[in-house]
This record gives sequence, C-alpha cells and structure tokens, in this order.
Amino acid sequence: MVWIAFVGSCLLLAMIPGVSTAVILRQTLRAGRSSGAAALLGNETGIFLWAMAAVFGLSALVLASEVAYGVMKAAGAALLVVMGVQSLWKARRAPAPLEASVPYDGGEARTTGGGLRRSYGLGLATCGANPKAAVFAMSFLPQFVPQGAHVPLTLTMLAGIWVVVDVVWYVGVIWLIGRAGAVLGRPAVRRRLEQVSGAVLVALGVRVALEVR
Repeated sequence: MVWIAFVGSCLLLAMIPGVSTAVILRQTLRAGRSSGAAALLGNETGIFLWAMAAVFGLSALVLASEVAYGVMKAAGAALLVVMGVQSLWKARRAPAPLEASVPYDGGEARTTGGGLRRSYGLGLATCGANPKAAVFAMSFLPQFVPQGAHVPLTLTMLAGIWVVVDVVWYVGVIWLIGRAGAVLGRPAVRRRLEQVSGAVLVALGVRVALEVR
C-alpha cells in the first residue's frame, strides 16, 4: 500500500507544472523530441543525485548553509532568466529566419550530439541549481520508508521509482508535442511559443530569486 501511495504521489508531483516542465517543454519545442528527451534525462539525473544526497545527509548540509542556499538559488534563477531571454530574443527575429530554421519533425534526424549534450546539461543544471529539489528529496522520500526497513537502501529504491515515474510522464508529454509537429512547425506558431516559453521562464526565474526560504 505504501508503494502504491508513493507512485501516486510521484505522478502528482510530475503533473504539477514547474521549472523542470518549463525547461523540458522549451527544449522540445525548440529542437524536437530528442532535445526534450535529453533535457529530461538531465533533469532526472539531477533529481536522483539530490535524492542520493538526501540519503547520505549532504543535502541537509547544503540547506543548513545560508550562503550555499543563496548561491544555488541565485544560480538557478539566473539560468532560468537567461533561457527565457534567449527565447524572447529568438521570437523577436523576423519570420523568414524562423521559416528557414530546422523544421519541427521531432528532431531525431537533425539534432546534433552537441545539441543533445547542451539540452542534457540544461536539464541537469536547472535541477542541480534548484534548492527546492533538495527540500523535496529530504522531506518527501523519508515519509514513505516503512518502519523497520533499511533506510539507505529503501530511500535509494524510492529515488529510482521517483525517476522512473517522472520519465514515463514526461516521455508521454514529449510524444504528444511531437505528434503536433505539423501545427507547431508553422513559423507564426513557433514564434508565439518562443514568446510564451520565454515569458514563463523569466517569470519562474524571478519567482525563484524572490522566494523566501
């Protein structure tokens, strides 16, 4: 029963739009499903690392330090704002360059290895610089450790399940976006999506920067 409740909780967490959702959707819309999947893998790597830090008590040390917490928050906010400004800047370009850009076909055939590495790095950096991920790892996972269970091993298993549920949810989202490629590939639509995603990322960055611990 505990495991079912945990999976359900993980699914609800994945469904709530947040920083990770914005970054994964941005990369998917900009460069296709492959880029979105790379950002997803980077994000999930960050989640698992934070979960492991919680297992070994490292995240508690980070959160206990006002300086470390402040640096992480500032870095995460800056990254989001930079990505948002980049999207807004791209949206300001004339329609012609957008039409001449790579067609939105899911991105599998045209996304380079460097582009995938960059998307992976963005996903990892965004999650790694998000102190809220550390808070979730510390407060969320221990609630589902059964009494008498081996705590480190159980937390590791829970972290793995958390990542799997996240991946399943976001793969479905990325696939749906890919299916809408014919519509999303229109220059006017892509420009509007760049504007929306840019504004959302900037707003999220400002919110992260102003959040009270």
